[in-house]
Amino acid sequence: MINFEGFSLSQNLKNSLARMNFIVPTPIQISSIPIALEGRDILGSAQTGTGKTAAFSIPLVELLSRSKQGSALVLTPTRELANQVIAVIIQLLGKNNP
Repeated sequence: MINFEGFSLSQNLKNSLARMNFIVPTPIQISSIPIALEGRDILGSAQTGTGKTAAFSIPLVELLSRSKQGSALVLTPTRELANQVIAVIIQLLGKNNP
């Protein structure tokens, strides 16, 4: 997979990824996004800065956007990480656009 076009994602989400300059998925994203898009659980491990937040946030946003009603609960060990996660999810949802 060379870019995010290879994933089964909505055009809105692909547009958000482009705005965020997410062009090439990282190894953790390549291995986890397809599994999560199938609705299966994932457990991943990777070093800091490798795209773990996007690895679960991209399928989370995609699956919620396909649902008429739904919710998600993301647990984090610190407030700082929670703030980082919500910032990424908001960007993926396209809420920061002019």
